[in-house]
Amino acid sequence: MVKISDFTPTSAVENIQRAIEKAKANEEYHALLSLTEERALERAKQVEAGEITGKLAGVPFVVKDNFLAFGAPTTAASKMLENFSAPLQSTAVEKLEAEGAICIGKANLDAFAHGGSTENSAFGPTKNAIDTTRVAGGSSGGSAVVTALDIVPFALGTDTGGSIRQPASFNGVVGVKPTYGTVSRYGVVAMASSTDTIGCMTTNVEDAELVMGIMAGRDERDMTTLLDFFVSSEVKPTQKIGLIKEFMTGDVDEDVRARTLEYAEKLRAAGHEVNEVSLPIVKHTLAMYYIIVPAEISSNLARYDGIRYGHRAEGVKTLAELYGKTRDEGFLTENKRRIMIGSYVLSSGFFDAYYQQAQKARTLLVNEFNELFSQYDALLGPVAPTPAFKLGENTEDPIKMYLADIMTVPASLAGLPALSIPAGQSETGLPIGIQLIGQRRSDAALFALVSSLEEK
Repeated sequence: MVKISDFTPTSAVENIQRAIEKAKANEEYHALLSLTEERALERAKQVEAGEITGKLAGVPFVVKDNFLAFGAPTTAASKMLENFSAPLQSTAVEKLEAEGAICIGKANLDAFAHGGSTENSAFGPTKNAIDTTRVAGGSSGGSAVVTALDIVPFALGTDTGGSIRQPASFNGVVGVKPTYGTVSRYGVVAMASSTDTIGCMTTNVEDAELVMGIMAGRDERDMTTLLDFFVSSEVKPTQKIGLIKEFMTGDVDEDVRARTLEYAEKLRAAGHEVNEVSLPIVKHTLAMYYIIVPAEISSNLARYDGIRYGHRAEGVKTLAELYGKTRDEGFLTENKRRIMIGSYVLSSGFFDAYYQQAQKARTLLVNEFNELFSQYDALLGPVAPTPAFKLGENTEDPIKMYLADIMTVPASLAGLPALSIPAGQSETGLPIGIQLIGQRRSDAALFALVSSLEEK
């Protein structure tokens, strides 16, 4: 598979042309919503002329279309922002471009990142890179597919409850959800501000660490960002890894369970200790997530009102009608569902009963993780209960769709770093990923652990 090291500044134009041609040749997957062809080729010429240099000089990449970036509209895969032209670029994109990387396009996603299959896009679903009858995962499905198809060596995504890790697992690539606050969210369309994180998808761990190291660091425009702690580290020769018992029971696919146990044996063979551990509160995390996150969504989406920017309804006579019709036309069903849930749990009489209780339970989850990390260096489990499901299989059952997030939301609610690592295939040839979760700010240690296994 293509790697960052395969690209050289002296052939930047040829590299970008090849990536764009490959993107056009794979349009059937509907992984990209737009190409930034003109701007990309202009930057490639500047790289070859030595006007742009850096660690990623001439390397093509793709951004999820909820990142503000020049060269194409930033739609968030919604009708609301269908023609929105960004006046600035996100901090993450700016940092990558400062090192010479070249964005060639904007990837498809679930509209406003609300979903786990990239079927909720206003512009149509993305197809799985391995089996086009199946979902790409979501909400960063387009980013996972362009990486898996070797169109680019890396793509950016956002992970609020598993939106990088799950599609990475479904398409057989590496997915990174960093510690909350590692990368600035400035210039990225907000979903849930207390769990939104910026990460990437790559074909190998080394490239993922390089990209994350470039994007990490403090940004005065995002007060949640942390001082740069992202420094490569050596792997500890013997680590204690906890295999989360609750992730291995219930409706977990047999192939998923088998690949996870095989990875546990791989860790043991490398000299690490792997023991089964329990995270009892994990059974309540979906309930917490789908109270807290919709509450934040309802607040963040209030800005789309037809007044300031974005879609504006026509033929209305009153302000109330303008608000109502604009939001009805601009939001998809899943967006409306989350807005209504969020508005309900924040309303008078229900705030204490739902939102406040969910936040208290979230603290208990953090405490359980902290207790485990007082004894273990990292935690292990599957990314999702099953490999990629069929297109249309879960679209009429929101609860069934939400259950696909049951193994990814705990780390998101606790703000912990987590990696999705390819761990083999199902009997039918579908990719399966495992998930390694670390303590806050232990991102580099997780990379070191996985890299040491790759070398073996």
